[in-house]
Amino acid sequence: TDTSAVTLEWALSNVLNHPDVLNKARDEIDRKIGLDRLMDESDISNLPYLQNIVSETLRLYPAAPMLLPHVASEDCKVAGYDMPRGTILLTNVWAIHRDPQLWDDPMSFKPERFEKEGEAQKLMPFGLGRRACPGSGLAHRLINLTLGSLIQCLEWEKIGEEVDMSEGKGVTMPKAKPLEAMCRARPSVVKIFNESV
Repeated sequence: TDTSAVTLEWALSNVLNHPDVLNKARDEIDRKIGLDRLMDESDISNLPYLQNIVSETLRLYPAAPMLLPHVASEDCKVAGYDMPRGTILLTNVWAIHRDPQLWDDPMSFKPERFEKEGEAQKLMPFGLGRRACPGSGLAHRLINLTLGSLIQCLEWEKIGEEVDMSEGKGVTMPKAKPLEAMCRARPSVVKIFNESV
């Protein structure tokens, strides 16, 4: 739950700092779901831009910037370095996701980058292969559904000029300064709740 909460805070912070992204996501949700019902888990596959926002958040702010340690089961080479059997290997996914040789303009928040063929295959916030995080599918659904619901149901506003995007200390890389924002219910959501009562 901690990694999902941290990722959600980063995602909301990113969209607050990029109102064009927030508006585009809201437009996608309104267009594809409508204003007469709340979004559901089954809607996520029809919201590619929302998914791109989550992917871009996971690229820039992976919840576990150092993936779980791996142990070389036999002598091998990694990036040209000899790794004897038993060596503990750490993967700095934070650095890989910000590598200018892999990513165009790596320090910028650009969900549109995942519209390009093959970009998603470079993303590895949950690790890769047999040792990848078994909760990645659940995390993707949870974060997309929660972020989508927050965008669909609420009007958001920053407090001050920009949301501070400084990284804090910890295994799950929290924000240095917790997110503070203002929100209010959108009229369409008030109508949905009134009709359901």
